[in-house]
Formats: sequence, C-alpha cells, structure tokens
Amino acid sequence: MAGEIQAGADALVVDERDHVATALRDLAKGETARIRRGEDLLSIELLEDVAFGHKIAVKDIMNGKDVRKYGEVIGRATIDIKQGQHVHVHNIEGIRGRGDQAVKEAHA
Repeated sequence: MAGEIQAGADALVVDERDHVATALRDLAKGETARIRRGEDLLSIELLEDVAFGHKIAVKDIMNGKDVRKYGEVIGRATIDIKQGQHVHVHNIEGIRGRGDQAVKEAHA
C-alpha cells in the first residue's frame, strides 16, 4: 500500500500534484474543511456543499486548465473554479476517450 491514511481530516488529497481533494464525509457550505495532503493538514473554507466522495478544489483552477486527481488528469475545467468549490460534472468535462479532444490537441 502506498501510505497510511491518518485520522482527523474531512477530505484527502491523494497525490501532491492534485488540484482536488475527496470528501470523506458530507461537507456544508461555509464550513472550514480539514484536508490531509501528505503530512500537511490544510484548512479550506467551503464555498458550496460537497457530498461524501465528491471533489473539492484545493486551489483555484482556471477555465480550460486540466484538473488532476490521483496524480492524473481527470478532466478540464469548463469555468473558473475557486478554491473551496465543489468540482464535478457541472464545472469540468472528461477528456479521456474523446476523439474530438485528441484531434484538437494533435493540431495545437
């Protein structure tokens, strides 16, 4: 196993390069979430409700930028996403398996 999950966090960043953390419980707008990133424990105020298992932006992500989770690109932001916002299908689009994106990137 890659590492041990330490108690005392509301959300977890899996890889240091990630833009998002995964909520370990339902979190409410206005709450300050404790987010475990390696040995660090970050405090981020939530701008929206985030359900258990969903993603929270741990840094600002600009429209059109790749979004990383598990150290891998999982999609692209379709709008500017602020730290503390819920990250899901309403503000990112999947790019894996999309032929139109592969063609677009090949011609860039």
